[in-house]
This record gives sequence, structure tokens and C-alpha cells, in this order.
Amino acid sequence: MFSDYSEDDAKKRLDAVKAVTGSVPPVNQILSVQPDMFCPTFDVSDSLFKSKGRALDIKTRRLIAMACAASLSGEYCLKAQMAYAKAAGATSEEVLEALQIASFMCMTRSQSYGLREYARQFGIEYEEPDH
Repeated sequence: MFSDYSEDDAKKRLDAVKAVTGSVPPVNQILSVQPDMFCPTFDVSDSLFKSKGRALDIKTRRLIAMACAASLSGEYCLKAQMAYAKAAGATSEEVLEALQIASFMCMTRSQSYGLREYARQFGIEYEEPDH
């Protein structure tokens, strides 16, 4: 072991995840075999999502994380973040709206890549915006 974290420290963190989501994501299960790697990563996550007094409330942070998980096709993260969002007080309407926004952003990303390549291959001219 490379740090002061023990297997017991890792187990406490895994149990905390399971208490809210009903399961433990495979990434957490696998990484937890090295508590020196898992515990600090978990603690950063805790800091991002549980700390009070930040600009965004906890429910909003969880809705953002859920939307990101959906847009990245993170099956386990989506399940966990949706459970966390619900636990933070998100309504079904808020969850659905966040998912719709994530889906729309993914659609526009695929349109951006797909239509640029389409234009290139079929000789359609367009102007790139100045950023």
C-alpha cells in the first residue's frame, strides 16, 4: 500500500455509493482494490457534489453530472447520477428536461461533424464562425 488509505476506507466509500444508488459501479469496484488510487478520486467527487456553499446547489450539480453521463453514454454513471439527482430532490420533470438538453447537445455534435464532412465530400461551401 502506498498511502494511509486502507481496504476498510475503500469499503466505507463503496457502501456509501450503494446506499444511494442500490449498486456500485464496476469502475469503483475495480479501482477500490487499490485504496490509494480509489479513495482520493472518490474524495474529489465527494467534494464536487457534497460541499455546501458553492455557486450551484447540489441538485443542480447532480443534474449536470447526470446530463453529462447521458451525453457520454455512461450507463453506470447515468444510473448513479440519476439516483443522486433524485436523492437531492430533482423532480421527474427536471430529470427529463436535463436529459432532453443532453440529448439535444449530442445531436448537434453529431450534426456538426456529419454535416461538415458531408459538405466537404459534396463540395458545399460554408463559413466557419469566428470564436
